[in-house]
Amino acid sequence: MSAIRLLVLGAVRQHGRAHGYQVRNDLEYWGAHEWSNAKPGSIYHALKQMAKQGLLLAHEVAPSTAGGPPRTEYEVTEAGREEYFRLLRASLTSYDQKMDVLSAAIGFLVDLPRAEAVELLGRRVAAIEEWRAAVTVHYVPEDGPEALGHIGEIMNMWVHTADAGAAWTRGLIGRIEAGAYTFAGEGEPFVGVLAEGEENPYATGTEHDGDRR
Repeated sequence: MSAIRLLVLGAVRQHGRAHGYQVRNDLEYWGAHEWSNAKPGSIYHALKQMAKQGLLLAHEVAPSTAGGPPRTEYEVTEAGREEYFRLLRASLTSYDQKMDVLSAAIGFLVDLPRAEAVELLGRRVAAIEEWRAAVTVHYVPEDGPEALGHIGEIMNMWVHTADAGAAWTRGLIGRIEAGAYTFAGEGEPFVGVLAEGEENPYATGTEHDGDRR
């Protein structure tokens, strides 16, 4: 599963309507260019592709008084909303070694009702435990990795990563159950996007052709 579609749909959805540079700026503000494939080219490609697929509606906006070509603003369609929540739920419950998918899902976790978030994260813990059990059929952590040569260190790393992931997820569930954060239907959510014109201290500063479209 790629994180880019979830990230782009979620960023557009938070604005209501957003042009490509706003989406890029938000994702750089979250550091997504460091932990995912959300690079400028991938972001602008995803916007265009999802518009073609009917997940986003593209609006051509008149150029500013300063000149330049018209910019395209995007908004999420009903099909895009369904795809967004499908990706969000799948990203919270699946378990693999790619942190970008989970990181993207956690960034939009509060778009779900609190009870559903807890239920999905519980399913994630179960998936981790099932995955760990499959690994330990072949590798017994208590025996140490040496029995399998240095390759055993790979499985040792997998098991430790799974254990840490399960412990972190249980901790998150506990915090949510204790009332942390504002979830869907509970009031004004935390705003994690930049206002128009607000400086982004984490921007890469690297220009891309798509910034002007």
